[in-house]
Amino acid sequence: MKLQSLIQVTCGFCLLAFVNPQPCRAADPTPQLVVDDDKLECPNAAFTRIQDAVDAASPGSQIRICKGTYVEQVAISKPLDLEADSGAVLMPAAMQANSASLSSGRAIAAALLVANATNVTVRGLTLDGANSGITQCAPDLMGIYFQNASGEVDRVAVRNFKLAASLNGCQSGSGIFVQSGNGGVSQVEIHRSTIHDFQKNGITANEIGTSASIDENVVTGLGPTTGAAQNGIQMGFGAGGSIQNNTVTNNVWAPCAAVATCTAVATNILVTQSDGVIVKDNVAGISQVGIFLHANTGQVLENRTFAIAVFDGIHIEGDQAQVKRNDVFNGAQSGIFIDGNNNVVDHNVITEASIGILKAAGAVGNVIQMNDIFDAPVAVQDPTFPKLSGLVVPVR
Repeated sequence: MKLQSLIQVTCGFCLLAFVNPQPCRAADPTPQLVVDDDKLECPNAAFTRIQDAVDAASPGSQIRICKGTYVEQVAISKPLDLEADSGAVLMPAAMQANSASLSSGRAIAAALLVANATNVTVRGLTLDGANSGITQCAPDLMGIYFQNASGEVDRVAVRNFKLAASLNGCQSGSGIFVQSGNGGVSQVEIHRSTIHDFQKNGITANEIGTSASIDENVVTGLGPTTGAAQNGIQMGFGAGGSIQNNTVTNNVWAPCAAVATCTAVATNILVTQSDGVIVKDNVAGISQVGIFLHANTGQVLENRTFAIAVFDGIHIEGDQAQVKRNDVFNGAQSGIFIDGNNNVVDHNVITEASIGILKAAGAVGNVIQMNDIFDAPVAVQDPTFPKLSGLVVPVR
């Protein structure tokens, strides 16, 4: 056969030219399953329950959740992509325990449970716990629970995961919870979501093996409550990662009205027993403590705190923290509190507090420099204060 200057080969619908070859495009291999509770918005949907679609899906499938109210608890144990249309609400009733804590063994009832799976995405879904039906402190009520599982939570709304007013002292009712255990790993991104009307914690990432990126969320506590001492965002007990660009407000334990008599505190952002966590570019206001770092080698950078009652805008108990370029408004006891060694407190701006920077007596190696302090009768003081970490009430 003679060579020709132009050889054309047909590949599917693509025409490949020898002089200018173009790759063929493969069809999207990801199958999509469609769910509609009443088949009004999506008449051709094959499923009316999310769990049925999850059970039928092959690993890596996408599940489209059409607008509607889905009265069920959902459990996922394979890679899946849940994409919810606006107005799709997961609102289970008569919730039952469907898991147990890997640290305490306590029973957990989660609206959406992701366990022992990777590459699970939940996007655009509203989760509402208003009809949970739980009438006791146990099982522990949760919105989304990642257990030894990894993936992404994006643009979700998690609300009303709380018990009746008569049970407001129960340490139950969390929006999103990520936990590892028994040698397992959880790597989860939680971003651009809204979490509110929870009883105990908004977002929690706990235990060794957990790595969480928590960013661009809005987490709103109940305001003054006599029940569980709330934490807006918590990272603790060996978990790692970052807390960035969130707005966290309104976590206030009402009985804590004075330093001398307070028996528990609420926090907007809490890092406890997790070293090396980055807390950056957050807005945290209206709480007993805006940002509480009870760990070592943390980085508290470029945050803004405001309207703090009783205690401190930023409270550090640990060593080798970097506390830099924060803007602290309306601290109560102090703008920034340091209890530990070899911390750097640098280029912060504090406006209005009883004491600008409180450094616990006996601490060594701390560098406090280039801070601007306004409207504080005492700029820097080294008194003896008891550790506040004994008053924090984290979720475990």
